[in-house]
Amino acid sequence: MGYVAVRGGSEAVARAEELVDCLRLLGGNTPLQLPQIRDQLRHAVSRAMHEGALYAPLLAALAIKQAEGDSIEAAFLLRAYRTTLPRVMTSLPLSGRDMRCLRRISASFKDIPGGQILGPTTDYLIRLLQPALMHEDVRAVIKAAERYRELIASAHHQPGEVGQFPKVIDYMRQEQMIVDIPPEPSAEEPYDITREPLIFPCPRSARLQALAQADTGSLMSLAYSSVRGYGDAHPTLIELRYGYIAVQVAHPLTGEPVVIGEIEATEAEVASKAHSVTNTNEPPRFNVGYGFAFGQSELKVMSMAILDSVLTQARAGSLAGESGPAAQEEFVLLHTDGIEASGFVSHFKLPHYVTFAADLSVLGRARDHHAQRQTRLNQLVDQAIKEQ
Repeated sequence: MGYVAVRGGSEAVARAEELVDCLRLLGGNTPLQLPQIRDQLRHAVSRAMHEGALYAPLLAALAIKQAEGDSIEAAFLLRAYRTTLPRVMTSLPLSGRDMRCLRRISASFKDIPGGQILGPTTDYLIRLLQPALMHEDVRAVIKAAERYRELIASAHHQPGEVGQFPKVIDYMRQEQMIVDIPPEPSAEEPYDITREPLIFPCPRSARLQALAQADTGSLMSLAYSSVRGYGDAHPTLIELRYGYIAVQVAHPLTGEPVVIGEIEATEAEVASKAHSVTNTNEPPRFNVGYGFAFGQSELKVMSMAILDSVLTQARAGSLAGESGPAAQEEFVLLHTDGIEASGFVSHFKLPHYVTFAADLSVLGRARDHHAQRQTRLNQLVDQAIKEQ
């Protein structure tokens, strides 16, 4: 692919950048503050963090402000910033069992230990615009804080037991309902797709990392394609939980786990209706798919879990996934990264004068060839008419 240098454009580029800021502030409104974006645009912040592969709510808010709400551009900015950060150490593995749940539901079982907790969700609301939001002010913030304090005061719980529940999937494992997790190659350090290229077939840990930072819309489309008919996925949600989970590292001297903070995250596990039969000596079991993402990102983790299940079964040659684009691991992982995809598509805005000039040359020769051929055909027709 050929490019040419565009000379004398530095001033035009500078003016273009100034226009971006002018259009953003031209309305004369008070500029958005980062805490406002972090608190009131939670889902946009969550998406920027998991697609940008960096848990930093305020930096994600900054990226959203700089990108003027463009989710892919915000993730791009955040991921680019991440590459400048030093790596201090590797955290210890997290477990969803330790999550302090604000929301926890299961579509597989009605009665689960601890009960279903709807938590913060709009799943059960009618999708109607709320004009009252146009008139919100500081008084609405004060009223919301008062209502929350009343809810906390009226709750009855034991200290240290708020929001922690057993996993539904643990019960299913005890009853031997689902397949075991495929073994991973032993390694001293976790597989890191930011340092090692994806080589297909790739380990499941690499697949989950790629899916975790993939574009939400892309994952949703592929998961939907497999459910709808371009595949054979029929998932049921085992459990979805959203809340806060502590991050631990090993103490450099004692090796004991030390809590260094907590992150807001969403986790999902799905079971496939198609039984996975990998060994004729074992009874049929459900396959399982897993999804995890920063923030409250339910659509992302459910799509991720469906694709994880489909790809696992496709590799095992099971019943649910030898067909459809969602069953092709290389296709899925290499075409769902929104940042790579947007970068490649956007690069067509760069000057392609050399390559297009070559295309014009080819087009001209093709037209000349077509004209000569048409002339020759016309001559043959005229000759045939004269001979008659």
